[in-house]
Amino acid sequence: MDNLCHTLVGAAFGEAGLKRRTASGNVTLMIASNLPDVDVLVFATDLPSVAFRRGWTHGVLAQALLPVALAGLMVLVGRRRREHHDSRGAALHRGGFAQLLFLSYIGVLTHVAMDWLNNYGVRLLMPFSGRWFYGDSVFIIDPWLWLTLGTGVWLARRWTRERPARIALLVATLYIAAMVLSARAARAIVLDRWRSERGGAPHALMVGPVPITPLRRTVIVDAGDHYETGTFTWLPLDVRFDAASVAKHDRDRAVAAARASDTRVRGVLVWARFPYFEIEPVANGTRVTVRDMRFGDRVGGVSTVVR
Repeated sequence: MDNLCHTLVGAAFGEAGLKRRTASGNVTLMIASNLPDVDVLVFATDLPSVAFRRGWTHGVLAQALLPVALAGLMVLVGRRRREHHDSRGAALHRGGFAQLLFLSYIGVLTHVAMDWLNNYGVRLLMPFSGRWFYGDSVFIIDPWLWLTLGTGVWLARRWTRERPARIALLVATLYIAAMVLSARAARAIVLDRWRSERGGAPHALMVGPVPITPLRRTVIVDAGDHYETGTFTWLPLDVRFDAASVAKHDRDRAVAAARASDTRVRGVLVWARFPYFEIEPVANGTRVTVRDMRFGDRVGGVSTVVR
């Protein structure tokens, strides 16, 4: 999910009562709810960002260690301020390492769970396995979660009561559960339709969320040497496959050369779920562009020229 949503989740947990465990409860929860996204620092390097994102800092090892690091840092900050006779620093220290660790685990684990919900994916087993996991349930930017959680936090602070935040968390949880169940049911319906029309199962299938509209989903089918796309809707219940298809071109000699010669191409392929290649003759060779059907030219595309 986006960082606004992660921050609102942390703030909602705090306003629901968890901030009372320590004077630094709110700030700890909000930092922890964003902490796995420290991997955005990869954007400052020459590494393919999509190959690194949602990997090391989102896997089981980071889930175990990041909360410990954050809790320790918060204790050190509190002690440093107390040493300088800062009453706020003393308050930050109050509550102890155990409480800060508890809140840090809530924030980090909730972050990873929320990231699993969308179709971007998360490598939950890193560094032991690079396998991607996809919830395909909630779009990466969901204004309904913003509205629900934001309203709960605002009312809780305005009324100085925990109930609005608790209700917001409950509503958000029920919404997410409904979206997960909807995603599973929609996938089963699309798979049955494909099998009945094509006589067999596809190599891979995604029935993923779209922005704003919970009752509509986008369909990507791996049909072997090409991809087909479509749309699923609940109201009315309908599955439509588009007439056009997209060739993979993954067995072309120029693509093999691009894989071998360009680390950026290999980096994108670490992340790509439905990769395809565009091949274009140019004056000094052949331009090969790798993209992912989930995002087209919006995210992760890389081009290289091979001879």
